[in-house]
Amino acid sequence: MYSPVKIVLIGAGSTVFTRNLLGDIWSLPALADSHVVLHDIDQHRLDLSLAVANRLAQTLNVHPIIEAQSNRQRAIEGADFVINTIQVGGYRPATVADFEIPKKYGLRQTIADTLGIGGIMRGLRTIPVMLDMLKDMESLGGDRLTHLNYVNPMAMITWALNAESTRVPTIGLCHSVQYTAKELAKDLDIPYEEIDYQCAGINHMAFYTRFEHQGQDLYPKLRALQASGQIPDWNRVRYSVMENFGYFVTESSEHFAEYVPWFIKPERQDLLQEYNIPLDEYPGRCQVYETAWPFIERELQQPGSQSPAQLEAALRNKNIHVMEREIKNAAHMLTGLSKVQRSVEYGSVIINSIVTGESSVIYGNVLNDRLIDNLPQGCAVEVPCLVNRNGVQPTKVNNLPPQLAALMRTNIGVQELVVEAVRQRSRDHIYHAAMLDPHTASVLDVKQIRALVDELMEAHKDLMPDYFY
Repeated sequence: MYSPVKIVLIGAGSTVFTRNLLGDIWSLPALADSHVVLHDIDQHRLDLSLAVANRLAQTLNVHPIIEAQSNRQRAIEGADFVINTIQVGGYRPATVADFEIPKKYGLRQTIADTLGIGGIMRGLRTIPVMLDMLKDMESLGGDRLTHLNYVNPMAMITWALNAESTRVPTIGLCHSVQYTAKELAKDLDIPYEEIDYQCAGINHMAFYTRFEHQGQDLYPKLRALQASGQIPDWNRVRYSVMENFGYFVTESSEHFAEYVPWFIKPERQDLLQEYNIPLDEYPGRCQVYETAWPFIERELQQPGSQSPAQLEAALRNKNIHVMEREIKNAAHMLTGLSKVQRSVEYGSVIINSIVTGESSVIYGNVLNDRLIDNLPQGCAVEVPCLVNRNGVQPTKVNNLPPQLAALMRTNIGVQELVVEAVRQRSRDHIYHAAMLDPHTASVLDVKQIRALVDELMEAHKDLMPDYFY
């Protein structure tokens, strides 16, 4: 008897992202009749996502089974795929604390969701929650359940979950590889579809080891573009990294600036200006979407009732400190809500390939099982992966250029200590992670770092496991 593939979205109250993911899934014929279960702890947002999902199915003229389920165990039962998009603690109180408390010590951040003291705290409050979810998947999910994770800090979570379970694989998914390739194609005025590349490393610190157009190496053109001074102002950090390390990194400049010790220093305002680094960028984005959400909700319920110009005016009236492109992106998101077009996310591609056997290649985050020889075995790496009925199969990359591997290892050490802090229930490893973090250690001494960790741990006490206290 035929049973449609069951896909569970945890964190489905992220309504816009949920809509994009479902649009991708239902645009593929093999998944058009899938059984989709939406789960979130916010009932209002869950109800809205359910209404949006039903309307999207009508627009696409597909007939899936759609349900909303506030009970996580019931949602996961019998699942073939779980897509995870949660954020433990949200903007308030968690993210606010991650930015405001370090400021008291002179430590400034831009995004704080991957590494740095903010990334460490986000990992500590997120990994235990996801390990509990993993237990549900192991005991209640289908025989070949695959967990697709979009949650940051990606490398830490992918590492922790795959170290815990071999029955349910967790594939970490990010869009930085394909988005950056598109950005570089635009910089070079070359159609993205004609770009050929290979990329590998760790999440948010993977590098294009090959970047070509019709067999021609494009790195000389990228270097010439930098020398001409015509690079985008918001991308100065990454072009500087290419100049000094020889290759272009996948994650955005504002992200990358806080993974290394060179760009954000309290006494060096000249560096912030030279490299156009937007401090407190992520809190600004959160404020943008707090302001935008009522517009988005009204547009989702009544298509055509809100205009990008109205939202942009509201955002400017708030005088939110954020990069200009974020205001434009939020405003123009309203027009995207009324259109159904595939995104660049890999989630639907993976599901389709496993269900149908139709091969695809994606970039995924997996454990380093002899994939990159000069990175630590067992850490989380981002590599090209073949996907078919046999699941997600990572590609062996061999060695990365030694300078790139050395740079990545400065981040991998911090990731490992956060994972071990949770696995060993060790508060000491939290201090160790913070003391070895490249950006934190470039600004604070060890006494300051311990005091900062203690203050952050107290602020996050309601979101952290008891065994840390």
